[in-house]
Amino acid sequence: MSHIPALDPMVAARKGFRETEDRISRFWTEATVGPHADGGWAVLLDGRTPKTPDKAALVLPTQAAAQLVADEWAAQGKLLDPSTMPATRLASTAIDRIGQARDAVADEIAAYAGSDVVCYLAEHPTPLVERQARQWGPWRDWAAREMGVALEPVEGIVHRPQSPHAIARVKAHALSLDDFRLTGLATAVPLLGSAVLALAVEQGALGGGAAFDLSRIDELFQEEQWGVDAEAAERTEARRAEVQLLDRWFRALG
Repeated sequence: MSHIPALDPMVAARKGFRETEDRISRFWTEATVGPHADGGWAVLLDGRTPKTPDKAALVLPTQAAAQLVADEWAAQGKLLDPSTMPATRLASTAIDRIGQARDAVADEIAAYAGSDVVCYLAEHPTPLVERQARQWGPWRDWAAREMGVALEPVEGIVHRPQSPHAIARVKAHALSLDDFRLTGLATAVPLLGSAVLALAVEQGALGGGAAFDLSRIDELFQEEQWGVDAEAAERTEARRAEVQLLDRWFRALG
């Protein structure tokens, strides 16, 4: 309905909403979901569907995905806080933006496979090298076996080009996804620094928390040696929560 304000959580979160007058007051009592006349499942605020920033109805392909978004609206207090609504942001992005840039988004995802974190092994110290080989190797094998994405590991930080065929396979898979899954994959890849780990989460082969830990083996090793900075730990947990939400997003999409 036109009286329901459009929401752009990403812009709102960047603003920070330091001033109370910038905040949207809660104008609904109940957030639910229901079948949409044109297919899919609509988020319903007191029976009415809110709009995306581009004024499209907030409709998702599955009931579970719509419920994930509706739960964020239901959890709001007296003032709406877009920074606590990542699933709403994903849905709005999928509806408003991804369809216009699918090829470019797929190229960005594929580019990460060309410099994937799981392919760059330390030269030393030995315990870190062994940990990387033990924990990353199985996922490179998984990508080759299950996705046809065969990536070669390299020691050190000097870039080594990967097989064009492997890069093309990543892009082809990305383009095979609907806009909602593609949005999730495009969000997961830079968070993890890895197309391999993001694909494993998207495919349900790896949990979000486990993928996040794998993506930061180097950081974890350094923390074990030198301790954890409190501010850095807070940022790390925020990133972990994002990846875990993406895991739930993929599972909700089915």
